[in-house]
Amino acid sequence: MEADISDMRNELQSRDDLWRRIQLECQKLYTELLKIKEYKDMQEIQIKHQSSCVQLTEQLENKNPELLLFAESREHQEEELNKIRNHVYREEQSHCSEQERMKTEISDLTEELHQKRITIATIMEKASLLERLLKMELETKHKLLTKQQV
Repeated sequence: MEADISDMRNELQSRDDLWRRIQLECQKLYTELLKIKEYKDMQEIQIKHQSSCVQLTEQLENKNPELLLFAESREHQEEELNKIRNHVYREEQSHCSEQERMKTEISDLTEELHQKRITIATIMEKASLLERLLKMELETKHKLLTKQQV
């Protein structure tokens, strides 16, 4: 009986260890979720940044006639304007590609989180089943022990 009790203690200890590992995994998933939220916030900031870039580009285009009045040379101003437009275009392209990369990364992280949630749910179900089986075994052993003591 002592061996059975020792086995049961070992089983409970192993289940306790499993439960602790599950809790650690949950904490890791929560941390990953926070990272995903950070990525989402960054994406929103970048969208606002893109909007302001578009507004700045529109403002720049609206200022072109004024700039032409103050410039000494029309050719010089056009060169500068083209440089600025090219730079804005490159920045927009860079921003768009970075935004796509972040969307992909967020999607991947979301899928990974989903898979981990499924894994946790499966583990929790198995742990619950094992716990019920162990309780039933303990009750049976306890009844047998009580019968033997009587």
